[in-house]
Amino acid sequence: MKIIAHIYNDYTEKFGIPRQSGMVGDLSRIVFEPEYRVHEAVRGLEAFSHIWLIWDFSLAHHDGWSPTVRPPVLGGNERMGVFATRSPNRPNPIGLSSVRLREVCLEGQDAPYLIVEGADLMDGTPIFDVKPYIQRDCHPDAKEGFNKAGESRKLEVAIPQQQAGRIPEDKLENIRTLLSLDPRPSYQHDTERIYGLSYGGLNIRFKVEDGLLTVTSVEKER
Repeated sequence: MKIIAHIYNDYTEKFGIPRQSGMVGDLSRIVFEPEYRVHEAVRGLEAFSHIWLIWDFSLAHHDGWSPTVRPPVLGGNERMGVFATRSPNRPNPIGLSSVRLREVCLEGQDAPYLIVEGADLMDGTPIFDVKPYIQRDCHPDAKEGFNKAGESRKLEVAIPQQQAGRIPEDKLENIRTLLSLDPRPSYQHDTERIYGLSYGGLNIRFKVEDGLLTVTSVEKER
């Protein structure tokens, strides 16, 4: 397997990354490795609205594997077969994400490169392949198994004016959406605990009580 590209965005650590693609509408940049930075290689890609990304769980490499894992959507207390989950802890640490293709950029530094929306990859993640998404990839009647349990897990978000003023306007809505998805592990419900999330060069600290997430501080990362 050859790495053909890397993705660059505001997700600088694993904690807080959306659990699935398409949940937050922020933008990422996909830059091809020099060997694959060829205009002919993306010819026709602009005609598609979405693409598949096949990528490397680069921070989840390990020796050996376990046939069962604890899905966060089940609170981390119940084991399921690894092949029934999207856990990064699998025999081959390969991820698959569907994202909206916003632009195929043919000019400027690093061209051609791609701008995509809704990625669930951490900044710098290696990408193995890019493939067009087509309508036949969609199965509206698909069953979602135990994953259905996590759909209703959303929080109300309160960002006091003093903290909101420290967030760039173009990132505020994405941060609000990201926090509403409850980035905490499903098994953590300590109302006194202060959690920290890194996004776009900001360290955002918050606490959660009775379904309300309150941002307690916003600081620029050093």
